[in-house]
Order: sequence, then C-alpha cells, then structure tokens
Amino acid sequence: MKELSSLQIERLKYQPKLPSSLAGGINSLKLTEGNKTECVKDAEQIKKLFENTYGKPVVTFETSNTTESAPERNIGVILSGGQAPGGHNVIAGLYDALKQSNPNNKLFGFLGGPSGVIDGKYIEFSDELINAYRNTGGFDIIGSGRTKLETEEQFEKALDNCKKLNISGIVIIGGDDSNTNAAMLAEWFVKNNANIQVIGCPKTIDGDLKNDQIEISFGFDTATKTYAELIGNILRDANSAKKYWHFIKLMGRSATHVGLEVALQTQPNITLISEEVEAKNMSLKQIVDYMTDIIVKRANEGKNFGVALIPEGLIEFIPEMKTMIANLNDVMSTLEQDASYNKLTVPADRFNFIESRMEKENAEVFESLPVLIKAQLLMDRDPHGNVQVSKIETEKLLIEMIKVRLEEIKAQGEFMGKFSDQCHFFGYEGRCAFPSNFDADYCYSLGYNAFALMKFGLTGYLSSVKNLSAPAQEWIAGGVPLTMMMNMEKRHGQFKPVIKKALVDLNGPAFKILEENRQKWAMEDKYIFPGSIQYFGPSNVCDITTETLRLENAAKRTIAAV
Repeated sequence: MKELSSLQIERLKYQPKLPSSLAGGINSLKLTEGNKTECVKDAEQIKKLFENTYGKPVVTFETSNTTESAPERNIGVILSGGQAPGGHNVIAGLYDALKQSNPNNKLFGFLGGPSGVIDGKYIEFSDELINAYRNTGGFDIIGSGRTKLETEEQFEKALDNCKKLNISGIVIIGGDDSNTNAAMLAEWFVKNNANIQVIGCPKTIDGDLKNDQIEISFGFDTATKTYAELIGNILRDANSAKKYWHFIKLMGRSATHVGLEVALQTQPNITLISEEVEAKNMSLKQIVDYMTDIIVKRANEGKNFGVALIPEGLIEFIPEMKTMIANLNDVMSTLEQDASYNKLTVPADRFNFIESRMEKENAEVFESLPVLIKAQLLMDRDPHGNVQVSKIETEKLLIEMIKVRLEEIKAQGEFMGKFSDQCHFFGYEGRCAFPSNFDADYCYSLGYNAFALMKFGLTGYLSSVKNLSAPAQEWIAGGVPLTMMMNMEKRHGQFKPVIKKALVDLNGPAFKILEENRQKWAMEDKYIFPGSIQYFGPSNVCDITTETLRLENAAKRTIAAV
C-alpha cells in the first residue's frame, strides 16, 4: 500500500469542477461547428501533408435535452514529453467520461510515452488505480517519453497494437511536439482507413502552446505558482540579509511566459524577457550593461542586493548568439559521422575544428565565449538536434561579465558598493507539484472533453476549454483542429511540420504591466510574497488563475465591448 501524506489523502477526495456544458453528462451533448480553418503559416505545404485532416472547423459543446445511448469502446491514452501538474487528472476526466458513456468501455494506458503504443506496452485502468492518482502531480501512473511518431514502421506498429486491444481512439497528452505527433498519427490513420481517432490535450509548463482557442496549457498555473513561492522566499531573504544578488534561471526554453508570469506575481528587481531582447536586437554586452546599471544604482543607495530573473532560453534570443547557435546546430549535424572530429579528445582542438567549419562572424562569437559556455554548447543535442539550452549556465555567463564591468566602473570611481552573487535554476521543482485547484479542474475538463470529441467522431483535434478566467461552470468546452496551429520549421537540417510555439506578445497586456513597472520594481523593492498554493478556503484564494490569463481575458472583454 502506497504511503500517503495528509494533504494527498484530502486531495484524493477533491471533486473537480466541469463546465456547465459538460456537467449535464457525456451522453447529453450537442456539437456546434464553426467555420473551416487555415494553419498559421505555410498553408500549401501543411495542406499537402495533411490532405485528410486539414481545414476542419473549430467546434463547441452545449448541453442537449436528449440522452443518447453509446456503443462500447476501447480507448488508449499516452502521456508524452516533460511532466506537468495535472496530467493524472486529464486521465481521470477521460476515464470518468468513458465509463459514464458506457460502463463496459475500457481505457488502456500506454507505458513510457509514445513508445508504449509502438512496443505494445500498456496497462488497463481500473477504478482502484484511477482513484489512487486523482488530483496528484507527476506522470508516474503510466510514465512518459519523448519518442517521435513519424515513420511508416512506427505507425504500422501502433496500428497493430491498437487492433490487438480493439482500440478505436487514442488521446495524446503533451506539448507542441507531442501534439505534432498526434496530428501525424491522426492523418496516417485516416489515410489508411484505420478507424482510429486521435485527440490531443495541451500540456506544457512553458506556456508556449496557446492561441485564441487554447488560452493556457495545463500545468502552467501550478508551475508558476510553485516558482513564485520559491522566488518570493528568496526575495524576502534578500531583503533580510541585504548582501546577495540572486540570479534565478527559470524553465522555459523557447518562450518567457514563465518568467513574465512569475515577475507579475513577485515583482523582482530585474526580469529579462527573451522576446524583448530579440525584438530590440540587444547584444550580450547591452544586456550586461542594463543589468550592471541597476546593480550600480542600487549599490549607490546602499542596496547591495537584489533578484534577477533570467529565462532559460535567453541565449538563443540574443541575435548574435541565435545566429551563431543556428550555424553551430547545422555544423554539428554533419559532424556526427565525421571520423576526423570524433577522434579529437582535447576540448580546445574540438573548439578549433568546429570554428573552422563555421561562418566567419559566427566563429568569432563562438571563439569569444568562456570555455565553460563553449563546452555546454557542445553537449549532447536535444531530440531535435539542437543545443540543450537548459544546460547552458547563462546566469553564470552574465555574472562573470557583470563582475568585469563592475571592476571597470569601480576603477572610474563610480561604484563603491559590493557585489556577491548566488545562482539558482528553478525547473524540475515545478513539473510534478500538486496541481492547483485551477489545474485540477482544467485538466479534468480537458480529459472529459477529449472523450466528448471522440463521441462525435472527430480526429486530429486538440481538446479546448476556454473562458478560463471565469468560474469553471462558465468555461466553454470544444475542440480546435491540430493543423490550425501548424507551420514548417527546420529540424535536424530538414523542414518538418510542427505546431508553432506561442512566444510572449510584447504588445500584450501582461508584458505592458511589466514594462510600465520595471523602473519602479528595479529600485523600490516592491516585492510580493505569494506563499504556497492554497487548496482549501475562499475561492478568491484557492481558485484564482495566473495574472497573465486574467490580464489577457480582461483585454479581450474590453475589445469585445467596444
């Protein structure tokens, strides 16, 4: 018997809230179709690759006055990619909807991510198993993985294993790459008359899987609240000890949604936004000068302390670094089978060899970097063949450059303070936290809604629940075609269809709040200490969602009212 904490015992009892359109029951739904859709970019190429699933309409659900009986079905579910709080509740919502539709329905969980459906590794869910994981964090109920679904052989194996279990639908719970898998699999199944539907669910704590139909990816709310608690604690410590500058790198490889949201919740002295750095064409030197200026001004007021938030993917958004890394990725993709490179064992020799293959300006940028950063840039690539940005200690690079700049300013007699640094990286701390009430409700609704999409015969869709800053009963349930979010991007040196990442909107209301308050927060220590996630108590404490979502939906309502 698994040991349970007192909190987990109470969380297992929590009954997630559903939108009113779904709360009437899975067999009492009416579907409404909108207009046909187009992808965000590269329409001709995407349409050609997804001939059978392209251009479908957005759909929404309403409660029907009639109740229909449902045939017996078997469904499979996959957890894919990195963990995010609430994944277990997506499965619980899917399971409850499936059993409500027909008690004889079965739900199979493929083990270890997408590889489970290829290798035929699975479990059948039972009431006992599902009930032991309701409202809990993590993906440990069936595990996850990052296997790409893209080859004919993989698709054929997936089909064979689904046939053995009489599975007529698969739900893939994941982020942009995982739901690209879902789109590819859905297209292949339709093309080959497999009669197996594929529905995705939007997961990623990075927050970069969003659009007008997907207001927020699940896990983002819980993760940012978890990070905000930790950073709030550090802010209070900094303000108490008054002797350290804390440089905090935050998870979020391609977008700074996490950093922006946490900044709104805590109001640190410095918040770097990758998208702003790129838009302003800022060099590494300009970033260092900006940060150093704040450190000097605070020191001259007797404040030799502060907190700076640094996005995990910052280095790729600095134009000179982005260009260099893109060139480096291309070079490294050709060196995997290069015997003359692979026999080199001395790091300096490897650096020189790579520089000789790079374009001149990019080679100069690479050559100028500290040895530590060079080595981190050459670590094993990610599944897409790119630099593993999370392993680059950008915060240490900035600290070392700031120290050099401070010495220069000190020599000019313009800096009389002290600079002592502390480094942190918050990433894994937020991925498997107990889901907030919002994520518990949202994830349960996404899973329940995924089965609703299957009931109406849809495939190649992403489960969508909108109007999320309102009470759960007012949420709008439906689905958005996966192809609607796709474009072509370069992966391993080749252009492939992928779901387009949503970056921070520099004209959006969330960033504008940061921009308006940046100078005040830099100097006046307007710190906020949000504390831990609350699960029990008044709704205005326990059921609140992110500042970003609140601001964005308020802006939408204002525009709609004009």
